Amino acid sequence: MIEKKQKIENEDRTVLVGLVQGEQTYEQVEEYLDELAFLAETAGAIAVKRFTQKLKHADSKTFVGKGKLEEIKNYVISKNITLVIFDDELTGSQISNIEKELGVVTIDRSDLILDIFARRARTAQAKVQVELAQYQYLLPRLKGMWKHLERQGGGIGTRGPGETEIETDRRIVKDKISLLRKKLSEIDKQSFTQRKDRGEFIRVALVGYTNVGKSTLMNLLSKSDVFSENKLFATLDTTTRKVVFENTPFLLSDTVGFIRKLPHHLVESFKSTLDEVREADLLLHVVDISHPQYEEQIGVVNKTLQDLKAFDKPIVIVFNKMDLYEEKNIDEWVEAEVRLEILRELHERWENETNGNCIFVSATERMHIDDLRATILTKVRELYKIRYPYKTAFFY
Repeated sequence: MIEKKQKIENEDRTVLVGLVQGEQTYEQVEEYLDELAFLAETAGAIAVKRFTQKLKHADSKTFVGKGKLEEIKNYVISKNITLVIFDDELTGSQISNIEKELGVVTIDRSDLILDIFARRARTAQAKVQVELAQYQYLLPRLKGMWKHLERQGGGIGTRGPGETEIETDRRIVKDKISLLRKKLSEIDKQSFTQRKDRGEFIRVALVGYTNVGKSTLMNLLSKSDVFSENKLFATLDTTTRKVVFENTPFLLSDTVGFIRKLPHHLVESFKSTLDEVREADLLLHVVDISHPQYEEQIGVVNKTLQDLKAFDKPIVIVFNKMDLYEEKNIDEWVEAEVRLEILRELHERWENETNGNCIFVSATERMHIDDLRATILTKVRELYKIRYPYKTAFFY
């Protein structure tokens, strides 16, 4: 019988495994493992070691080669490791084979993200969405996970118990998926009704990679108290507040952060939550400009917005954490004129690439927040003029 259990315990000692495939470089895979380590930390685990291997293709049975798996096994035994996390998605049979060899719980990035979402889900909607994604992730992996039972017998009549159990589990999982979809559909109808009741306000949504400071900006702009912390996926549930700038009201929403290699089933399950993005009139794409891979993160978010059919909306890119950017990229001894020139070139580059639809701020230092408010106000008023050409005087 299928039992859903917490896979990661606090203080789990874990090793991370990445594969350098195709045109990837070791540097890129190390960057992915940096993020995987942050994900593990968010889930409460401690990453103590990394293993990487360059292969043309992942091994169909154990993902990494036999020699590398033996190396990992020796380390796992010698250092009392309780968990192994692979950065790429594993099949059910790969998980089964690896766990049999290593003797410890083995998960992949998708499973780790699902575990974090399960821990952080607070509302009924988020809990149903996560549970649905978990079962959808599990279903295609059941056969591989049951292979050890199929091998218990070799002749006619000896394979029955294993096959019976797997078919029973498949039916249970499929029934559960069907039930959760119905539940989610009911919740979605309620959410749609609530959104309709908000009237005809212009809607602004904060979007971006996870942990870029969306919730901190939400608190500053709306003067509310939205939960935020320096961990991935601090916000799962969409939060919407009514905001008024200079007598001009609008709705501001904070949404779940995106991430590379986000499990497909999770995106599908959370599409209803991301309706706030699809229905928004203006998107504020928040970017952590201090992150070394911020441009790749911009690409991940843009791709997700395209998947959601929301990329054609008006977008303002908000480059956040400028204080950290200057601290990391400009030496203290650099003369003031040179510093200003470096920043000017950065601004000019992105103003050209975004047709002027960008702004540089620091939410924690409250740097240029008034400029951000003014930009939002201008954009919102323009949108009101388009929607209500004869009524906008009311907002001035």
